[in-house]
Amino acid sequence: MSDTHEQSIAFVRTTEIPQQPAPTRVAGPVKWLQENLFATWQNALLTVVAGYVIFLALNATLPWIWGGLWTTSSLTACREILQGQSAACFSVLTERWHQLLFGFKYPAEYYWRPTLALVLMFFALAPVLFFDLPRKLLIFTALFPFITYWLVWGGTIWVPVFALAGFIAGYLVYARFVAQNFALGFFGGVAAAGLTWYIGGFIVAAIAPEVPILGSVPSRDLGGFMLNLMLGLTCVSLSIPLGIALALGRQSSMPLIKWICVIFIEFIRGVPLITLLFVASVMLAYFFPPEATVDLFLRVVIMITMFSAAYIAEVIRGGLAALPKGQYEAANSLGLDYAQAMRLIILPQALKISIPGIVNIAVGLFKDTTLVSVISMFDMVGMIRGPILASTDWNGVYWELFGFAALLFFVVCYGISQYSQWLERRLATDHR
Repeated sequence: MSDTHEQSIAFVRTTEIPQQPAPTRVAGPVKWLQENLFATWQNALLTVVAGYVIFLALNATLPWIWGGLWTTSSLTACREILQGQSAACFSVLTERWHQLLFGFKYPAEYYWRPTLALVLMFFALAPVLFFDLPRKLLIFTALFPFITYWLVWGGTIWVPVFALAGFIAGYLVYARFVAQNFALGFFGGVAAAGLTWYIGGFIVAAIAPEVPILGSVPSRDLGGFMLNLMLGLTCVSLSIPLGIALALGRQSSMPLIKWICVIFIEFIRGVPLITLLFVASVMLAYFFPPEATVDLFLRVVIMITMFSAAYIAEVIRGGLAALPKGQYEAANSLGLDYAQAMRLIILPQALKISIPGIVNIAVGLFKDTTLVSVISMFDMVGMIRGPILASTDWNGVYWELFGFAALLFFVVCYGISQYSQWLERRLATDHR
């Protein structure tokens, strides 16, 4: 009787049952394939067709890549070894890598200088791109452009020193007048910085013409992918604050500033970039004093920056227009002046909305730096089309060179795109 009674008592577990993995049809690769590739018969058909096309492309490309040669001295030597077989001649990359990256005139003994500048670039961008890092690191970010100028171009150290002084003077003027009007303070700061640089140029020419710290390299000797990176980073960094100022100036209550910004934006957006590059190469020098020697690199930076700033201004203006009117009224109700409202309430929200558009312009701008080859600046594409393909050793090598250039540009542009997506998720722009 007691045994029967003990068996009738329910058993209660003292520990949880280990969690079992979900069935493959509910989660995992099988579920992903069902939802994304084989959800309907139309999707399944397109998946099969696309897979077949990819198979044909890889079947023709991979043997050509794997059978490539890396150690020959010319295209003729490649063809002699291959004996009619289809394979890549990657030897052009191993033979001309320094020209593809640094140009054909940049001194080989100075390659360490732009390489060091590239490494320092990541440290300088880190506190800007990842805002969880200590704000004190922004000091190095502010000094990085002047250090890079000194490393890449060399020459006397007083040139970047006076340029830094110009930025400091411009910031002081900006801080003085920004309370009255944001755009007025910005353009006043730019004018003060330019005046300081102009005076500093005379001082450098008078007291320090023969004090080179590093070997001087003319701008004409810059080339290769280094030139594309320098133009892209410099122009994007300058065009974003200029675009913000133009967008705010277009909405300014001061008619003069408003119409200057409107005319500038509409004129620049109506002119092709290649036209502006020809203007930078031929005509822009006439706008400077006769004794001034403004090199081509600086003129190109000015034109590309103006071009991208006009487009960024319209993107940011769209972000400003997308904000509800209540945001502006809330800033007024808190007693904030114009500069405080823009800095603390309006611009942070508008820039969040404008992230995709700004990134799109930045990616397009970086790819458009290859247009400088039409004005005899030997960037990476200019190096391929000019000195490398013009040589008798490598005349006829196309896929290997342009494929390598495409790979480098893809890596940079894909990195920018992935960072923008991470930034959107971090700021939760689709929920705020």
